[in-house]
Amino acid sequence: MAPKDPKVELLKSIPLFSGLAGRELERIAQLLDEVDVPADKVLMRQGEIGAEMFIVLSGRFNVERDGRSLGVRGRGETLGEIALVSEGPRTATVTAAEPGRLLVAGHREFHSLMDVSPAIRLHILDVLARRLRALDLDAVH
Repeated sequence: MAPKDPKVELLKSIPLFSGLAGRELERIAQLLDEVDVPADKVLMRQGEIGAEMFIVLSGRFNVERDGRSLGVRGRGETLGEIALVSEGPRTATVTAAEPGRLLVAGHREFHSLMDVSPAIRLHILDVLARRLRALDLDAVH
């Protein structure tokens, strides 16, 4: 029996990817690069164009919008996931509160995968649509 891939095991626990089949998770895991981030490193700035998404392996990351704190993200949480669908302006600034380790998925590589795997594309779009609905419960959908 092959040992379990730690990236795949982590992906199973992340809402953006949970519910995908094992083979789909393996394909996503192959796209992810691990990077070390020093304390005070700015991962993204509000308003700048985003081209990648991050998954926190370790460390804490401060999230701010318009100079106000939106909280802290840690292990197993995603940052910049809208960039998987659209290389648009970032909605927040994210800074490393301490040294950390991240998995990084690039927009181009992820779109190539979604082009050959409609199941992954549909799942990602569904999860993001549900998140948007939850942000504005009073709006007509």
